[in-house]
Amino acid sequence: MSLLIYGKNPCKEILTTDKPIIRAYLEKGINEDLLKILQKKDVETIVLTKNDFYGKFTGNHQGIVFEVPDYKFLSLEDVIKKYPASEQPVFLMLDGITDPHNLGAIIRSAEAGGIKAIIIPKNRSVGITGTVAKVASGALEYMDLVEVTNLAQTIEKLKKMNFWIVGTDMVAPKTYSDIDVSSALCIIIGSEGKGISRLLKETADYLVNIPMVGKVNSLNASVSAGIIIFEILKKKGL
Repeated sequence: MSLLIYGKNPCKEILTTDKPIIRAYLEKGINEDLLKILQKKDVETIVLTKNDFYGKFTGNHQGIVFEVPDYKFLSLEDVIKKYPASEQPVFLMLDGITDPHNLGAIIRSAEAGGIKAIIIPKNRSVGITGTVAKVASGALEYMDLVEVTNLAQTIEKLKKMNFWIVGTDMVAPKTYSDIDVSSALCIIIGSEGKGISRLLKETADYLVNIPMVGKVNSLNASVSAGIIIFEILKKKGL
């Protein structure tokens, strides 16, 4: 299986890595700088007229599309070996994120904020799509992703590896500024409106909220994730 990556920034980031490119599509007359790199890398490149390009691809492609192999997920064991609890890494766990724009934005914020891995469920999740990669704007190339079948069981495994699990909930007694960053952490982010599931709330070590004073009582999931990620980064003094 393969995946289509749209846009100059995501494609440009792929060219800085060892990720294989099956083929590249370019609109004639633009992205000449990337065309030269593709030729040096001996990547099969198809140059199309503007009419042909827009006939083949829709959306905000900026005149460039890469076809690449599907993104590979790591196992939970792999990321724990890579980022042991003794080094106090921070993971994100996403519960019920089905909007590709939300997932892409979360990946972008997570990479910028020093998150080491993102854990997503195999079901009830958007997965990695071209839209996710486009919104992530290249960050996908640097983020380790883990796909699991059961989030609650994954939490129990993380606890045994000395990770503290922090859930998010609008009525939690603690706020996001109360998060203790002196240990390995896994932060659970839920979908807008529904939040994280009851089971995950019960399984978490503690819950935190993001105080709000407006009339809207929930935040976009990617905004919530960004607020918490950069609060943790600040508390770590990074």
